[in-house]
Amino acid sequence: MVLRRPIVRENVTMLTAPPTLGGVVPLGFDATRTPGIRLAGDGIDAVVVAHHATAVHLCAVDNPGTDTLTERRYRLFGPTNGAWHAHIPGIGAGQRYGLRVDGPWQPDAGLLHNPAKLLLDPYGRGIDGQPVLAPPLYAHRVGDDLAPLDSPRRPDPRDSAPFMAYSTVVDDAFDWGGVSRPHVPWDLTVVYEAHVKGLTARLPGVPDELRGTYAGLAHPATIAHLTSLGVTSIELLPIHASASEPRLADHDLTNYWGYSTVSFFSPHPGYATRAARRAGPQAVNDEVKGMVRLLHEAGIEVILDVVYNHTCEVGVDGPTVCWRGLDNVMWYLHDGSSPARYADVTGTGNTVDFRRSDVVTMALDSLRYWAQEYRVDGFRYDLAVTLARGYSGFTRDHPFLVALGADPVLRGLKHIAEPWDLGPGGWQTGSFPVPMAAWNDAFRGDVRTFWLLNPRAQSQGHHGVSARDLATRLSGSADLFGAADPTWSHGPMGSINFVTAHDGFTMADLVTFEHKRNDANGEGGRDGTDDNRSWNHGVEGPVLQVAITGAEGTDLGVDAIAQLRRRSIRNLLATMAFAAGVPMLTAGDEFGRTQGGNNNAYCQDSPVSWVDWDLASWQRDLLATTAHLLELRRSNPVLRPTSFFTGAPVNGDEDADLAWFDVAGNPIAPDQWNDPEMRTVQMLRGATGSDRDALVIVNGRLDPVSCTVPPVRSGGGFELAWDSAWESPARRDGEDKGTGLSRIVSGNDVSIDGLTVRLYLSVR
Repeated sequence: MVLRRPIVRENVTMLTAPPTLGGVVPLGFDATRTPGIRLAGDGIDAVVVAHHATAVHLCAVDNPGTDTLTERRYRLFGPTNGAWHAHIPGIGAGQRYGLRVDGPWQPDAGLLHNPAKLLLDPYGRGIDGQPVLAPPLYAHRVGDDLAPLDSPRRPDPRDSAPFMAYSTVVDDAFDWGGVSRPHVPWDLTVVYEAHVKGLTARLPGVPDELRGTYAGLAHPATIAHLTSLGVTSIELLPIHASASEPRLADHDLTNYWGYSTVSFFSPHPGYATRAARRAGPQAVNDEVKGMVRLLHEAGIEVILDVVYNHTCEVGVDGPTVCWRGLDNVMWYLHDGSSPARYADVTGTGNTVDFRRSDVVTMALDSLRYWAQEYRVDGFRYDLAVTLARGYSGFTRDHPFLVALGADPVLRGLKHIAEPWDLGPGGWQTGSFPVPMAAWNDAFRGDVRTFWLLNPRAQSQGHHGVSARDLATRLSGSADLFGAADPTWSHGPMGSINFVTAHDGFTMADLVTFEHKRNDANGEGGRDGTDDNRSWNHGVEGPVLQVAITGAEGTDLGVDAIAQLRRRSIRNLLATMAFAAGVPMLTAGDEFGRTQGGNNNAYCQDSPVSWVDWDLASWQRDLLATTAHLLELRRSNPVLRPTSFFTGAPVNGDEDADLAWFDVAGNPIAPDQWNDPEMRTVQMLRGATGSDRDALVIVNGRLDPVSCTVPPVRSGGGFELAWDSAWESPARRDGEDKGTGLSRIVSGNDVSIDGLTVRLYLSVR
């Protein structure tokens, strides 16, 4: 977090020793090819890439956090192919340091060097302290309101060191105790997106001192919840060290989600325990590794959400903490104009320029570091299209993407793209090559439309749309992920199927609100999407304990609204569990967490974003339902196919691997898919060998329908495995009442409630 006020470092006295060369020697040519600071013999090897610099100093900082800072400066040798380098004796683990870079100050050309500003090492593996958002933190002159004072900008002469965080030399050695990666196959993977702090800040069973921390995330109480739910892979919102933007600091808010990176190699110290923070960056790093080790021991993978597309330095008028002061024109994408201007395709003010080989190298080095030293199992790439932009826009054979598939350290890990950014051609769902899977926003939109937007329209007397798009998503989204060239195609495992994520409504809010409630974010309600595809089921917001009158004067009552909302949540969860692809849950959706209608809680480090574990009885039922659905998926391979369906018999089976039937039990003709009245369909999936076949019946109409069971090969027929009309697996409301039929064979007529999904499995 970046602090704005009060400024607590104004009266610091800097004691700076003159540049030192005693014992400092240049590195050999090969050594200069690996940027960063590393322990080596009696000191460190230092390599800093700064192509336009005229001098670079490594500054060892002593007495941080006191009224007197001592800074020892070591001038690096170079440049050698743009790299400045030296072996510096006498520096060991725990040393705080920064960089000072001399070079041209030419704003019109995009060059903004200012040696008065202490910079973080872009390869720094530990970070101590927090930058204080004050005028000296800016390379150009600003007023007390942090707005520029000059045009063109002029350099600010004040030393930023008292206001800076400091890179720290660390020892990467760690005892992993023989624990290895779980290596969960894609078809068995269940992704659980969570925030380190938000998941455990209020979790019972976790000691107070561990809540909201890396250690708390690996506490037995947390692990017990994840394993009992059926989670195999936890996807953490960014844990790279991050900062907050000036606007948020002005409003006493923080960038809670962490999408504002200040270091690509250092974990965020704010999520460490108080004891680790007091002990310093080495202890923080070890706590993160300990978290990974314990999760691995429980069989849970760790996937990191990484933000290489932009940094915390925001627009060109923002603070200078690292990259801008090192080499502004190398790190950041410019539009080619004069005077120089940033090209922003991320919506954050700056874009990291992946046309540059040094930038691609840095991202790959960072990924390898987290994979090797922290042993994480994969990465989710924020605005991944930006990482594959060349001079002609997005390209699927971009060097960064090719390297992920070729690098021996990275290619065996899980890689997940957020497949869009804000630039031209920015929507690329399904375009990323192996090994990159991708968030499937079409799944999110089509599932919400079918289960929420269509019923809302029907309840208001309008037509909805057919089940065609839902059927495409249930079948694995071959329209997006079924590339003709098999070397590019993952099959259905390339699709990360999700209905909610950190940005947007929670699943409970999807069925409760039709309009966002983001006033607490301080942006006048302008932030957050308006394309929610939600349905409040007739009443906006939580229902009160009073009777509610429907559109036609009928007394709906509290229970009717609440019951229908709960069923809608179960329909959404079941669609994720039964669809071909990889399901992703957002933390708390398994039991109906609410954010009070805030659909962009990025700055809410508060109970708005923290998972509330005080569960009502309906939430406990929903939790049991979610675990049951995931267990059905795990134990039945027919629900998690690894290749696209052919619509024909495979592997010697008599029946097709996938067939669709209407309510009369007849195969659906092509023209029927365009009929907006066809909102009830039957999906028959044929398994191979001794595995069980699956019949999924989906009724997207408001009213019950009678379905005729289609011709099926199973001589023993099918048994009912789950019905979304059930409040919980233990309370199977409606079963064996003569309408649902717990056992069916071809030709049976079964009654399906309105807005219901039902799963039958063949009798063994």
